[in-house]
Amino acid sequence: MTITTTKKFVGLAGAAGLVLALAGCGSAPTTDGTGSAAPEAGSDFIPCLISDEGGWNDKSFNQSAKEGMDRAAAELNVEAIEVESSSANDYAPNLENLVAEGCTFIISVGFKLSADTIASATANPEIEYAIIDDRADADGDGETDAPNIKPLLFDTVQAAYLGGYAAGAWSNAAGVDKVGTFGGIPIPPVTIFMDGFVDGVAKYNEDKGVNVATFGWDVAAQEGAFTGGFAANDGAKQTAQGIIDQGVDVILPVGGPIYQSAAAAITDGGGSTVMLGVDSDLAVADPSVADLVLVSILKRIDQAVFDATMQAAAGEFDATPYVGTLENEGVGLSGFGSFESQLPDGLVDELDALRQAIIDGDLEVTSPASP
Repeated sequence: MTITTTKKFVGLAGAAGLVLALAGCGSAPTTDGTGSAAPEAGSDFIPCLISDEGGWNDKSFNQSAKEGMDRAAAELNVEAIEVESSSANDYAPNLENLVAEGCTFIISVGFKLSADTIASATANPEIEYAIIDDRADADGDGETDAPNIKPLLFDTVQAAYLGGYAAGAWSNAAGVDKVGTFGGIPIPPVTIFMDGFVDGVAKYNEDKGVNVATFGWDVAAQEGAFTGGFAANDGAKQTAQGIIDQGVDVILPVGGPIYQSAAAAITDGGGSTVMLGVDSDLAVADPSVADLVLVSILKRIDQAVFDATMQAAAGEFDATPYVGTLENEGVGLSGFGSFESQLPDGLVDELDALRQAIIDGDLEVTSPASP
């Protein structure tokens, strides 16, 4: 029987959608879904996961990472240790406790854990690590700062570009021609979504000869609207409201739980604004907001975590960075759910053509935050 243990060392204890095979830029484990047996984990293999302050129930990147680890633990029939952080002050002591617990493979969820993960990996070279959304390159020399850390990265701008194009089409069809976005904090894993979103709207304008305006983010200046954190609180709701007050009918909140604040602002205002989800298929992850979610920009963290864990379990840890793209299906768009029947004619085909053009290299989509 598989046991997955969720522990509280310093933080609070806490409590998903295309299912696609994911191929990495580095070597990948041999779990091809064809019925081959899973790699036999050694008796001393202990996979571990540490969240950032968003927590496991963020309906976003932390939850997606946990689902990937849970699936790997079940496949391997091992016990996984999963530790939730409630603030940045928890990162270092939680990592220290995971080392003390005997973890042999530790995955840190998020850019904000970078410095503490580098320190832990440097101090414990016998342990294998992975980190989501960061190269673990604090000195900026282009190399991971410890040879036992595998970066799990995502070129999310590609998928966000498609999301922005869809948002532009939706708003134009409604005769509103205004969309917006806001983020939690201005870090690369957040701004990369915003860059792609705004550039995708610009592509729609170019293709259709229209002028859908964007609010909340200036790609050239790399400046925009942020809540200052990832908590769903009154401040986040006010930030969302500030974007909605510009008259937008599509909004993209980027930052885990802050989508809840956007949903509250939309609902309380009684308007017809819809929103885009990030990381996971939000309409599936949180059915309570499904009627507000036009589409979600997917970052397949769950699959990347699963693959990296299976690789480590098989004794085939490879520190080569993994980069999720449209081509390897590490990023993408969800379905449009209940909105599908209301989409502008031809939009799905246009999105498919754009996706293929990006994959083929005929359309360059990039961001200052691209891995």
